[in-house]
Amino acid sequence: MLDVSGVKVSYSESEVIHGVDFTLGQEETLAIMGRNGMGKTTLFKSLIGALPLSDGSISIEGEDVSKMQSYERVHKGIAYVPQGRMIFPQLTVLDNILAGMSQAPSKRVPEDIYALFPVLFDMRHRKGGNLSGGQQQQLAIARALVTNPKVLLLDEPTEGIQPSIIKDIANALNEIKKLRNISIIVSEQVLSFTMAVADRIIVIEKGKFIHEDLRENVDEKQVSQFLSI
Repeated sequence: MLDVSGVKVSYSESEVIHGVDFTLGQEETLAIMGRNGMGKTTLFKSLIGALPLSDGSISIEGEDVSKMQSYERVHKGIAYVPQGRMIFPQLTVLDNILAGMSQAPSKRVPEDIYALFPVLFDMRHRKGGNLSGGQQQQLAIARALVTNPKVLLLDEPTEGIQPSIIKDIANALNEIKKLRNISIIVSEQVLSFTMAVADRIIVIEKGKFIHEDLRENVDEKQVSQFLSI
């Protein structure tokens, strides 16, 4: 579904991502884990097109999208839920969701969105800024899903969210993958969440991949050491 080859990303003269490679299978969930400042968000921004590559390539279903603008990558099937959620606080929940449907032929919210996130239906006329952090994260995911993505990127989806809601989001992501037949990449620091959603885990440190394993083979103590300060 997604093929990332030799990707390098730089800020000015400083290289931040150092030639990483990975593939993402259809209906696979991949977790990229690492401490703050290790390159997770930079990598995600390069995948969506918010940051240019200094080298390497990104392909979706065999089509190279490396030179495409962000909106073009969305049309090709990439959706992005940024760190901090970035919803529109002055718009209602409904209008936030509809903002993701600007190119859709119908302006009716798909029924499975409210089935996945019932709280959004109950609060559809409330302003986004009045939701809790967990509710805002659900809203941000819903807004991304209405673009009908093939690949969903979520950057630090558990940040600032209480544990009970983290479990709800993990359950929703697992359900989304089954309902929508999509592939998911999450960047994370919370290992319990990762173990609940990921099929495979990659650890990033200083812009390089240093560890990879299938979920069933993960040594949680070892991975936790990579995440500790």
